[in-house]
Amino acid sequence: MMNDDQLLRYSRHMMLPEIDAGGQEKLNAARVLVIGLGGLGSPVSIYLASAGIGQLVLVDFDTVDISNLQRQILHTTQDMGRPKIESAKQHLQAINPDVHIECIDHVLQGEALCNEAIKADVIVDASDNFQTRFALNEVSVKTKTPLVSGAAIRFEGQVTVFDPRDETSPCYRCLYGDDVAAQETCTANGVMAPLLGIIGSIQANETLKLLMRIGDTLQGKLMLLDVLHMDWSQAILKKDPACPVCNN
Repeated sequence: MMNDDQLLRYSRHMMLPEIDAGGQEKLNAARVLVIGLGGLGSPVSIYLASAGIGQLVLVDFDTVDISNLQRQILHTTQDMGRPKIESAKQHLQAINPDVHIECIDHVLQGEALCNEAIKADVIVDASDNFQTRFALNEVSVKTKTPLVSGAAIRFEGQVTVFDPRDETSPCYRCLYGDDVAAQETCTANGVMAPLLGIIGSIQANETLKLLMRIGDTLQGKLMLLDVLHMDWSQAILKKDPACPVCNN
């Protein structure tokens, strides 16, 4: 049951008939696993915390570097040298002290990753490498936990939702095979700063919709954005009958 302060804090949500108090209570009771607190994880975690997600589990093992500050809005100049997990928790609790934040400052893999996925209502992939993306996809399929996937590089971003609770949903492995370019990262190629804010905000939006079970998600659709030419496009994703992950 929300107290008076919470009713005021989330009033603009609850004014929306699609959300109302029932939807907000679902957010307050939710647990979300966020992998990565960089360019994508910054807007994702900020919006999830401000929206009132009950439990945020944050995973990152990096420290804040000056080169991060061009795009990673969760961290400040004063945070340089600090573990990102620490500066993130401090920032998010300042936004919303009602949110319970758990921090994991090491690589999450194997049984530990599976256990966290089982406990989560949604996994948000805000990582920056294909090895992590493939691992999160596999655990999403195994535990039937929805996965909100985003990526951005140079001037181009993409975002989609994989929901293994639906047998017709494709998975990340349906989209990318083993021959994917392993070195395609922001560090190696650069990225336009606001692009990450746009893609990360969409990831947060899709997460909230999944948790409240409202609207239509991006399941089965890959949203693509080219910010250099401000061009939005959308590709339809189909389940690959030969996928080694979701058709096993």
